Amino acid sequence: MRSGFKFTSYQAPEQSPFEKLFGIFKELIVHTSGDFDEAIDWLRELDKEYKLTTPEYTIEDFIEDLKRKGYIRDQNKDGDGGTALTAKLERAIRQSALEQIFGNLKRSGAGNHTTGYTGIGDEHTGEYRKFNFGDALEQISMTESFRNAQIAHGIDSFQMDENDLVVEDTFHKAQMSTVLMIDISHSMILYGEDRITPAKKVAMALTELIRTRYPKDTLDIIVFGNDAWPVELKDLPYLQVGPYHTNTVAGLQLAMDILRRKRNTNKQIFMITDGKPSCLRNRDGTYYFNSNGLDKHIVEQCYAAAQTARRLHIPITTFMIAQDPYLKHFVSKFTEANQGKAYYAGLKGLGQMIFEDYKQNRRKNIRG
Repeated sequence: MRSGFKFTSYQAPEQSPFEKLFGIFKELIVHTSGDFDEAIDWLRELDKEYKLTTPEYTIEDFIEDLKRKGYIRDQNKDGDGGTALTAKLERAIRQSALEQIFGNLKRSGAGNHTTGYTGIGDEHTGEYRKFNFGDALEQISMTESFRNAQIAHGIDSFQMDENDLVVEDTFHKAQMSTVLMIDISHSMILYGEDRITPAKKVAMALTELIRTRYPKDTLDIIVFGNDAWPVELKDLPYLQVGPYHTNTVAGLQLAMDILRRKRNTNKQIFMITDGKPSCLRNRDGTYYFNSNGLDKHIVEQCYAAAQTARRLHIPITTFMIAQDPYLKHFVSKFTEANQGKAYYAGLKGLGQMIFEDYKQNRRKNIRG
């Protein structure tokens, strides 16, 4: 009898009618910036074209299941005040973005960026050393310490002193504080290309990644148009592009202010943008705009902000969703001023690039 492998055709796992519609619905919610009614209208149109439902399970059945499972709720008790998305749905959208962009990553314990330095850390190395003054009591390996005491003093007259104590070494796990800047200027939806939805997905995926795999790291998300402001985690699916110019300097200044307040030493800024800086806020509260080419005054302020970040040891990684030669020249000089990095890319693979750069920056900071 011959041994070996027998190959059979792959059978995809069976999806329930709800699961099939739920995957599409989550995508539509992100595209419509959280507008439930618009998302359902789109779902109905898709159903007409692709026959997503059956007489036994309709769109109305799906909506009822969303309510029953706690993904949506009526705005008021009478049920006539519209439909609100719940925190459970927002979490499901982030998890879906994580799976799409970064793959299925397993939850792990605290920290999780291991350094090459041992001492008082988070992860046991399996190596033992003698107890030194200042070592934490929880680091003492009682099993090894008792063994030492038995060998040194015998079983009949058992005693233990400081010389018998053994400590299990641990690795330090470095922490990283990241600010993700997202351009929400009007150009992010111009020219028939939706650039804000992939940017939102990246933000949600990176947030969920850090929350589950690197829980000691921090991620702050800010958006920038004419001004810059922070965005809470729960608001990510609802981000919208506005009739804004691009105030890159305001975004960088806010990002640096946030990172100055972080205690850990490893800090970085990721910036997703598709356009040239075209706006500054003056000291008197008025705005200076110039969308015609690269304004020297605005550009010089961007370079100055990049240099300030460099002096604060905050590297900036720019993800430029544009291929214009003059913008590449600006980003090149901006990156040189900060000694950071830049990627010139389309939307495809943006999330994977950010994930890889996140890991590389962690290793670089840990080794440094």
